[in-house]
Amino acid sequence: MSMFKRNATPLIFLFIALVVPFVTDNQYYLYILTLAFIWSIAVYGMNLISGYTGQLTLAHAGFFAIGAYSLGLLTVDANVPYWIAFVVACVITTVAGLLIGLIALRTKTHYFAIYTLCVGYIIYLIIYQWDELTGGVRGLIGIESPGAIGSITFDSAESNYYLVLVFLVLTIIFMKFITESLVGRTFMAIRNSEELAQTIGINTMKQKLLSFVISTFFAGMAGALYASFVQFIGPEISYTMTMFDMLTYLIVGGIGTMYGPLVGTFIIVTLTQSLQFMEEYRMLIFGPVLVLLVIFYPRGIVGGIQMWRAKRQHKKRQKITKQSSDTSTYGGGD
Repeated sequence: MSMFKRNATPLIFLFIALVVPFVTDNQYYLYILTLAFIWSIAVYGMNLISGYTGQLTLAHAGFFAIGAYSLGLLTVDANVPYWIAFVVACVITTVAGLLIGLIALRTKTHYFAIYTLCVGYIIYLIIYQWDELTGGVRGLIGIESPGAIGSITFDSAESNYYLVLVFLVLTIIFMKFITESLVGRTFMAIRNSEELAQTIGINTMKQKLLSFVISTFFAGMAGALYASFVQFIGPEISYTMTMFDMLTYLIVGGIGTMYGPLVGTFIIVTLTQSLQFMEEYRMLIFGPVLVLLVIFYPRGIVGGIQMWRAKRQHKKRQKITKQSSDTSTYGGGD
């Protein structure tokens, strides 16, 4: 029964996501949901390296920007067809992740976090200063929307919503598959104790690099989707604040959990858009909430729910064990 509930809950939420465009014709709601889906894809990549492998990366916004700018430059300046540009943008981001990961992963713990923070800021400076290539502070305007697939076009809010939803579902399926596989178990072994993982024969450098590269791939894919959705990008998408926004999504939802990235991103993005009139005071609101959440729910919303369920099941098992013990005692007395 519990397994059925675990499998049914995601399907229920997927069904709700599928019918949303049929129950509302408000384009703004679809816009917000599509943005939340895009950021969720990026945060899922961050969750793999930071949540499941235990390596806190602070360069994720930079890789998001690489994917976005790669697609923008290829479609706007080079006139490359959209889906070819999309694939190339993901490849460019992945290669950049591989090259940076080979150096960055030689550091550990907070040194790795600081190194990746510096990498992210360097990416921001390159985008901001290289006017001839990136447009600098002006950014890129007129980025092509997703190209048609056969007779299916993506020139409406509804079609873009479903396109991004498909990518999000595929991302979740992939993440669930890899985290439940032997590769995912090695990631978690490294997170729990890298030294112990090495003693049992795990090539920790190779596995950390694999996790890092996969995470940058999803960041680049999300960036490419973002660029084609908003059709305008600027250097602020690679800025440090964007990185910490993504980290907030992950912490609120639940780092190291399967649905934490989706829950955290959905809650924060929708709240942020709803409170746009208080933009200047946003951090005054989210700051204390985040502090309280970290204190009382250190594993985030999804992690807190999982811990509550585990404690409840543990109490039930203890109760059943006690009843069985009492029954056998009375039976022995007879």
